[in-house]
Amino acid sequence: MHHETSQVGNKRNSRQIPLSRREWLVTVGLILLAVVPVLAGSVRVGQLTVGAASTPVTPENARFFAAPLPVIVHIIGSSLYALVGAFQFVPRLRLRYPRWHRWAGWLLVPAGLSSSLSGLWMAQFYPWPAGDGVVLYGMRLLVGGGMTLSLVLAVVAVRQRRFAQHGAWMVRAYALGLGAGTQVLTAIIWAVLGGASGEAGRNVVMGGGWLINIIVAEWVIQRRLTRPQRKTALVPSDSRS
Repeated sequence: MHHETSQVGNKRNSRQIPLSRREWLVTVGLILLAVVPVLAGSVRVGQLTVGAASTPVTPENARFFAAPLPVIVHIIGSSLYALVGAFQFVPRLRLRYPRWHRWAGWLLVPAGLSSSLSGLWMAQFYPWPAGDGVVLYGMRLLVGGGMTLSLVLAVVAVRQRRFAQHGAWMVRAYALGLGAGTQVLTAIIWAVLGGASGEAGRNVVMGGGWLINIIVAEWVIQRRLTRPQRKTALVPSDSRS
């Protein structure tokens, strides 16, 4: 009874306290990180929907016109996952709107799996574009497999009411899914530094984006685990992603 009363009190207090500047910055930052890949993906879907009659087929996009369904599934799933997921990692939002948080979570899981599984399909069956090689192929398999496994483990954890583990696996899956956004930044930095082009440069740009996200995700998870209990009072014991 005391726990339930305390939890209700926490919920009431959270509704009265506006989101902090840091919480807003985190959410907006994640959305901005996803903007370029989402816009590029929207253009690609438009091209494939209209067809080759209005979009020239080139060696760079021929594989998409030959088999458009996997890339369309990948773009739609990745876009939903990146944009909706940006709102799932703010504790005060989870507490204010627990029902929305749960429903959004059940949207994110199939969206994330659509993104990761279609990505694995494309890595395995699409012809490699210029600049891709065995190393990047291996990285794509690891990232797609890791994202899929993380989502599955997140679902298992939440069904078992192990909410801390559920949150950790969702953070890992989201970090891998948002790799395309970070790769825009690594590509810009690599170009400014005058990095080599070709297969080696592409490996650095793509791998660097995923690696940065993995490091940040693990830092966030460890910070949550070591956070003093008084700071986690806003997170309900039965919240779900």
